[in-house]
Amino acid sequence: MPKAPKISPNSEITDEQREAAEVEIREKQKVVDYDTKEYPVEVLVKKYRDGLDEDTNELYIPDYQRDMIWEEPRQSKFIESLLLGLPIPYIFVADLRPEQEDDEDDLARLEIVDGTQRIRTLDRFLNNELKLCELEKLKKLNNFKFSDLPLARQRRFNRATIRMIVLTEKADEETRRDMFERINTGSVELNDMEKRRGISPGPFVKLLEELGKNTKFRKLCPFSEALVRKREPEEFVLRFFAYLNNYQNFERQVNVFLNEYLEEHNHPGINQDGMRSEFYKMLDFVEKYFPNGFSKSKGNVKTPRIRFEAISVGVALALRENSDIQPKSIKWLDSPEFKEYTTSDASNSRPKVIKRIEYVRDQLLRKS
Repeated sequence: MPKAPKISPNSEITDEQREAAEVEIREKQKVVDYDTKEYPVEVLVKKYRDGLDEDTNELYIPDYQRDMIWEEPRQSKFIESLLLGLPIPYIFVADLRPEQEDDEDDLARLEIVDGTQRIRTLDRFLNNELKLCELEKLKKLNNFKFSDLPLARQRRFNRATIRMIVLTEKADEETRRDMFERINTGSVELNDMEKRRGISPGPFVKLLEELGKNTKFRKLCPFSEALVRKREPEEFVLRFFAYLNNYQNFERQVNVFLNEYLEEHNHPGINQDGMRSEFYKMLDFVEKYFPNGFSKSKGNVKTPRIRFEAISVGVALALRENSDIQPKSIKWLDSPEFKEYTTSDASNSRPKVIKRIEYVRDQLLRKS
């Protein structure tokens, strides 16, 4: 019988600390109810493809997930790994069933939480939409599509299996949230807004997406295509509402501040019409009186977050006090004060957040 490992006499950890640590481990452990399944590639793609256009497919990608961001060389490398028989990471899905087990609309669907890029790649390859490129091991397969492979190889590829972890409906929301965070800490980590969409889908999140796509907003607040794919417009809209309604309670951690605001307001009872109206009125005002919108100059493809927060929230606060503002001048945008408040090194301390927002508000009300 093996002996228990000895504890170093020089350890600074006491027996009481070890006991307390063990108690904490037991308290924080959760029962994560899940199944492990293994499917052939052909079956996985069929589960994803059948009903895709009608949004009834069994294996589906929720709207909060990333668009197809893998470039074709990376997609090709994934296919190469399968052809070589290399180990493939698990696909992670969640079985999200309605509360009533006998619900006639229950399609028994599986939501892909981690693995959307791999599923999309497999679907593209089997449907001859992907031409292999930049392969380093199987160089002779460069420029091949699936249909170019010998029939026997096509069948072997279709029979290759991929494992899937299915988190069942018994796992509570906190467990799902924690697992979602943990599985998205790899090489292509989701940013804060993408995580929020994954962790907290709901009415407010849908409103953020809707307003983030607004044509006037995109014109006044330009984003590069890369930033759009990373949900930056929704991040900006969230910042607008969070600071507008709660900026005086901001402390120092922006992410915590935004997460708490989102969680508090992400329910069916929010006044969506009122929020839309205030957002649109702010955009109309900026369009009318700010020649460059939220940008520093025309032609910019990126808007600094701090500048957007100061202008958008300052304008909305001013309109709350006087809906008929007609500023004679906005030359203060070029003032040393405004530049100081909105430069990249302006900290997110509570006093500075308040100062830059109220500076815009006060200038508009003073110049009216």
